Amino acid sequence: MGVLIQLAVIFGMLSLLAVGGGMAVLPEMQQLLARHFGIGHTEFVHVFSLGQLAPGPNMMMVLVFGYQIAGFAGAATVALSFLLPSGVLCLAAGRLWRRIGESPWRRAVQSALEPIAIGLMCSGVYAVGRAAIAGPVAAALALAGVALVLRTRVNPVFIVLGAGLLGAAVMHAGGWT
Repeated sequence: MGVLIQLAVIFGMLSLLAVGGGMAVLPEMQQLLARHFGIGHTEFVHVFSLGQLAPGPNMMMVLVFGYQIAGFAGAATVALSFLLPSGVLCLAAGRLWRRIGESPWRRAVQSALEPIAIGLMCSGVYAVGRAAIAGPVAAALALAGVALVLRTRVNPVFIVLGAGLLGAAVMHAGGWT
């Protein structure tokens, strides 16, 4: 199968599975990219981190994978296949959602989808954390970051940037770079 078709199939499928947002499909995305294109955990985490820091929707990071795999054509293919199916599905679901109003079916579906979406997002966080926390320094910084997010009102972007700078300094000072 051609690389662009493979990208379209993989990211089109991920698009339709992304219930609760793109974070919900991160574990599956990571496995598929590793299996089909040889993108390892470390590279995946680096691109994911870039997507988190870049302005705009964080899942635009999928374009970076498309570009790495097949240049501009890969990025365009991934953009269309990741954004278009879920966009069309959302439009159709939104129209249906408005039409059924406050029916008991709507409340039942909404109640059923909430825990599924939360579980899928948690699995995404776990997959990225498992790949990113590769030693005691990273584990300590991750725990400190979680504690700061939970106990303070500091913007998480500053916590992530601070943890990155502190981690780089510790790794450099320890000669682990």
